[in-house]
Amino acid sequence: MSTPKQFKQIVLNERPIGDFEPNTFRTEILPFNLKPGQGEVLVQCTWLSLDPAMRGYVRDARSYLPPVKIGEVMRANGLGVVVEAGPGTSLSVGDTVSGPWGMTEYAVVKEKIIEKLTIPRGVQALDFLNTLGSSGLTAYFGLKNVAEVKKGDILVVSGAAGSVGAIACQLGKRAGAKVYGIAGSSDKCDWLVNELGVDGAFNYKSPTFREDFKKIGYINVFFDNVGGAISQYNATKPRGLQNYLTLISQRAKIQGFIVFDYASRYPEAIEELSAGLIDGSIKRRFHIVEGGIEQAPKALPLLFSGGNTGKLVVKVSDKPKAKM
Repeated sequence: MSTPKQFKQIVLNERPIGDFEPNTFRTEILPFNLKPGQGEVLVQCTWLSLDPAMRGYVRDARSYLPPVKIGEVMRANGLGVVVEAGPGTSLSVGDTVSGPWGMTEYAVVKEKIIEKLTIPRGVQALDFLNTLGSSGLTAYFGLKNVAEVKKGDILVVSGAAGSVGAIACQLGKRAGAKVYGIAGSSDKCDWLVNELGVDGAFNYKSPTFREDFKKIGYINVFFDNVGGAISQYNATKPRGLQNYLTLISQRAKIQGFIVFDYASRYPEAIEELSAGLIDGSIKRRFHIVEGGIEQAPKALPLLFSGGNTGKLVVKVSDKPKAKM
């Protein structure tokens, strides 16, 4: 491939008060003068992951990661290909890598913050933004270590047709639980039952949702990865919990977690999740947005409106076929 004369990146233009707005981000076109230094590589981004956490990234508040600053490239995980390797790196031109270089077509990054991907048969590179990425890891450790789901449990998963929810449903079934999913359309509910094999699915937009849901009876675990928390991500004044005193009478607990806390155990999870992909027992679904990096800000609101089914990703470019 020939060296481009310029490249695009998406930066934070202003902090949204509520929902993402058309002027929340802006596209910058920069001259292509990128050159990797010692221990660095130049990566061409091929795919970007869009995640609900991005709403938190642009909020000027204390969190597990510092907020993205005005004028900074928007934080995002991506897949890409090394197109130039600087001195002192173990990576080579053509290596497929994943990393947090953000919403940019090209990036110079430190080798230590990216991962070279070895893609086994039965797995595709895109799985490292979904089942073998933060979505799968969140579902895996959330169920195994936080919820401690076991055989015979009644498990309810909200946002069940999303990237984390779909994996949580399947891992719950593998653990021997009876699994019910909550989603936002009849098509999504049909997919959960017919494709993922959940024991039942409920459309929260249905006028009979409350009555239908009550038929489950008492539950052991509610894996709330969308319905409660993420529905409030864009709220200027998020609503708190209601009826929380029920936690006392039911001897229940509520617990949040950050998947980064389990980083030392990622290989364990990836090994098990990979095996499920290879033997077909873990299914996945992607909601692919094409048209380049400028589509990323436009697609973000889908995460909060229920407009996506499966993992939401943006195709930034084709994989380069030759050296620059």
